[in-house]
Amino acid sequence: MNPLTLPPAPATRSKAIVIACQGGGSHTAFTGGVLQTLLSGLDRSRYRIAGLSGTSGGALCAAIAWFGLLQDDPKRGAQLLESFWREISARQPMDAFSNTFLVLLQRSAGYLALPEISPYQVPATGQDYLASIIERHIDFAQVRKSVKPDSPRLMVGAVEVRSGEFTAFHSHHAEPEKQISVDALLASAAIPELFRAVEVGSGVYWDGLFSQNPPIRGFLAGLQDRDAKPDEIWVIQINPDKRDREPRLTSDITDRRNELAGNLSLKQELFFLEQANDWLARGWLTADHFKHVEVRHIRLSRDLDYPSKLDRSPSFINDLLDEGRRAGADFLDQLGKTGT
Repeated sequence: MNPLTLPPAPATRSKAIVIACQGGGSHTAFTGGVLQTLLSGLDRSRYRIAGLSGTSGGALCAAIAWFGLLQDDPKRGAQLLESFWREISARQPMDAFSNTFLVLLQRSAGYLALPEISPYQVPATGQDYLASIIERHIDFAQVRKSVKPDSPRLMVGAVEVRSGEFTAFHSHHAEPEKQISVDALLASAAIPELFRAVEVGSGVYWDGLFSQNPPIRGFLAGLQDRDAKPDEIWVIQINPDKRDREPRLTSDITDRRNELAGNLSLKQELFFLEQANDWLARGWLTADHFKHVEVRHIRLSRDLDYPSKLDRSPSFINDLLDEGRRAGADFLDQLGKTGT
């Protein structure tokens, strides 16, 4: 089986779904809440999660949800997401102080001349701490035993720093170093201003926000039969497409530039899909290898600034988890009303 081919459909036909999770730092606590609802409330007779993808914080959420699916226990995945974000939150006094200081420092960047510090000039304790949290929530030894040809797929976006090559670590990749590991997840979340690049095999990787945010086309490309491709892509989108006002303050310009950069690669991924759908409708593509793939969005609608993507305060994280759960419930409700 081609590693990008989705697992075969069960005897009773259900729609194959891929959930694609955009990156966005702490804002992806919203993604965690959405996934909790989807994992717990999705009608599995109508929809099956055949794959997930993610970048940066979205990759971490997708990987934890995927781990629950590998155990055939999606509700366990929902519980692990709750636990993960609880541990990520800055709850201890020193951590809470450091978190508040970092967010304030970022918000002051437009008004103060602040020294620029490379992540290579400070200890890598933040990355090490994140790695320990990931490993407490995903048993990678169990992952290696659990991944079967018919298991759900997981794709994680990153970029190789020296070559500029877009990379998608893949649960079913033929090369072991390109499979899912704690280092692959750290690579996808390696924001250059905060974290050192991550060595995985012979590569050195940065945050996947520079490449595929999140990976989508990998589930659709190739020559596999049309039934091996997803019926729908559900995108959990963190960055807003539109703003009502022109940004004029330095901080607002920075926020909007970050949002547009975060959406650039997402739009590139979706353009591939939309172009294929259009050409298929026009009869320009061979139906044996292509099919119409529905795209649905679950969007974070809150107006948030860039520095809040670094905010790990418990109240902020919990609010976003709650908002994600509400958005997930609304999405499932609308899905039920459409009857599709």
